[in-house]
Amino acid sequence: MPEILVTLYEVLKRTYPGFLDAVVITLQLTAVGVVLGSLLGLFFALLKLSKSKPLQWIANIYITVIRGTPLIVQITFLYFGIVEFVTLSNFWAGAIALGVHNGAYIAEIFRGAIQGIDKGQSEASSSLGMSKTQTMKRIVFPQALKRSIPPLGNQFIIALKDSSLVYVIGVAELFSIANREAAQSFQPFETYLVVGLYYLVLVMIFSFLLRLYENKLDVDKD
Repeated sequence: MPEILVTLYEVLKRTYPGFLDAVVITLQLTAVGVVLGSLLGLFFALLKLSKSKPLQWIANIYITVIRGTPLIVQITFLYFGIVEFVTLSNFWAGAIALGVHNGAYIAEIFRGAIQGIDKGQSEASSSLGMSKTQTMKRIVFPQALKRSIPPLGNQFIIALKDSSLVYVIGVAELFSIANREAAQSFQPFETYLVVGLYYLVLVMIFSFLLRLYENKLDVDKD
């Protein structure tokens, strides 16, 4: 057992410069993917909540297709589809793929949050002469956004772990660096254990921050 710990320490010491750079890229990928996914999610949530059947169908098709197919397939499909028409770095192609994927899940988060707002508030604003757009902008959406932040935080953590799949298109994130290091050092077990620890630490940090925010929300409600 001590020998394994010594080996792990040696791998960690040797690889930490490359892994720290990869952590930055992983966080950048995740952040871009969630921000883009939030914009797409809000757009498709509004389509799904509209009274237009064709718009609802468009939203339902997007959500069903994205949630019903593996992320790794979406990444490769979108990457080779995008670079066929537009020159993009593999980072941006991967970030866009993550954004499209997260958008389907965030759409349901926003839809649920918006529908969870008491309809009486919309009726009251209508009686005051507000249009539906004004009601959504001033009354419904601010409350829905506040309710959405905890599940969006969870989605960020999921996206952080999902970002490992962009290694298939050559992005130098954590898992990609781990694959390269494992092949060069012939120490796959130790290398993948170390990269797993990096992911675990990142997830624990963001989970802690999310719990702090949720506790703050509970205090504000009281």
